[in-house]
Amino acid sequence: MNKTNPIGVFDSGVGGFTVVRAIRSTLPLETLRYLGDTARVPYGTKSADVVRRYAINCSRFLVDLGAKILVIACNTASAYAVDAVREHFALPVVGVIEPGARLAAATTQNGRIGVIGTEGTIRSASYQRALSRLAPKAAVHALACPLFVPLAEEGMVDHPATRMIAEEYLEPLLAQGIDTLVLGCTHYPLLAPLLGEIVGDNVTIIDSAIAVADAVRAALHGAGLAATARSDQDLYYATDVSERVLRVGSVFLGDGLDKVELIDL
Repeated sequence: MNKTNPIGVFDSGVGGFTVVRAIRSTLPLETLRYLGDTARVPYGTKSADVVRRYAINCSRFLVDLGAKILVIACNTASAYAVDAVREHFALPVVGVIEPGARLAAATTQNGRIGVIGTEGTIRSASYQRALSRLAPKAAVHALACPLFVPLAEEGMVDHPATRMIAEEYLEPLLAQGIDTLVLGCTHYPLLAPLLGEIVGDNVTIIDSAIAVADAVRAALHGAGLAATARSDQDLYYATDVSERVLRVGSVFLGDGLDKVELIDL
């Protein structure tokens, strides 16, 4: 494996672009290949076996492109498929759940951690299990916030309606006295400034995208695969390319998304 090989990232949709954004910021010399499985989104409604099959499909596509590390930028796929992907491919694999949970466990001072995510992610209890292992004495309060995804995708990140909904969602977590809040969905970093205003300075927000980028950096350096010079441009792929994919993807990437190549898995 060559240091100049790309980082492979996949998600069920475009939310994983927040992870790409964080990796680009943390590792500016690396090149990336991103795959959004937009034809089969959402993964959260699928069975665990189907999610594992989809994740292996996506991983194989990225490995065939020469990926030196795989990043599963999807909470559902991370919950159900990390081990399966590791069994199939002999290269480092980073999911989104473990890095965020590890940072939350290291951050909390009072042992009261809040986790917000989609209904599927919260129902899977993946963050709860990870945190119970990493911080056995911590009290974990998990809450599904299903309206955050469409609000983020519509760009309503600082809209009065979004603020009202966020205040309603977060009130029971704040009532539990949490001092750490994990953003357990790749869409949620777009809402981080607003959420920070609501929870206040006494609550630390854990952006899983940033935690994942740090985990990728550690894995690359540990394997001696960190790039020392920029070698290529980033390329983006999707299993369905629509106007919405390009528009929402641009918002999540924080940059213009001029070209997404349509592929068939």
